[in-house]
Amino acid sequence: MLDGRPLIDVHLHPARLPTVKPARDLWAPDFGGATGIDRVYDADGAVIPAEFDAYLAGEGVDIALALAEYSPKVTGIQPIEDLLPLAAHNPDRIKIVANVNPHLHYPVDEELQRQLNLGAIALKVHPVHAGAAANDRALYPAYELCQAAGIPVVVHCGTSTFPGAANTFADPILLDDVLRDFRRLTVVLAHGGPAAGGTARPPSWPPPATASGSSCPACRRPGCASTTPGRTGRACAAG
Repeated sequence: MLDGRPLIDVHLHPARLPTVKPARDLWAPDFGGATGIDRVYDADGAVIPAEFDAYLAGEGVDIALALAEYSPKVTGIQPIEDLLPLAAHNPDRIKIVANVNPHLHYPVDEELQRQLNLGAIALKVHPVHAGAAANDRALYPAYELCQAAGIPVVVHCGTSTFPGAANTFADPILLDDVLRDFRRLTVVLAHGGPAAGGTARPPSWPPPATASGSSCPACRRPGCASTTPGRTGRACAAG
């Protein structure tokens, strides 16, 4: 509890350590230790359900959302199956959030349904780590499923500590298309700011208009349904 109100930790990655790359000790050297989170791991780097639950209770956490992640090019794959024992130990406290990657899962809606069947209560989309913008049409079947089932979608916004062009995928403005196309979809923004030394939006945004209209000038004109470079929006006066 926090000031008499339930405390909900909405963003936890209780990963089995062998699945994480780079190794946790390289990117989080100031965390852990005998009195820290190391006590929740066994000798093989797997999270001990009872110790994890006790750790959350000791921190006053009433409900915790544990996130799966499928990002083989960045953090590795932390499958939903690794989270099932944690939720099974205390389903009242620990809930699971699904994750799909359009470069890894096809069709994405079938993989999402599989994870929902395992008990996931939400979907996390990580544009930076997955290398796919939030408005990538390959993700639309997953959004359709979430909208129909009333499942919220959590979207990573803001740049990652892992450098690269994929950071531009984290610009929240790219959600405009999704919000127009899925008007009843519940979208939750995670993080929301640039990493140190990073920018949340490419410095050249919006792209310059072209005489041919072959790329979207991000004109924001009435009726334009696109804010994505390279694609003219539906009914866009510039196209």
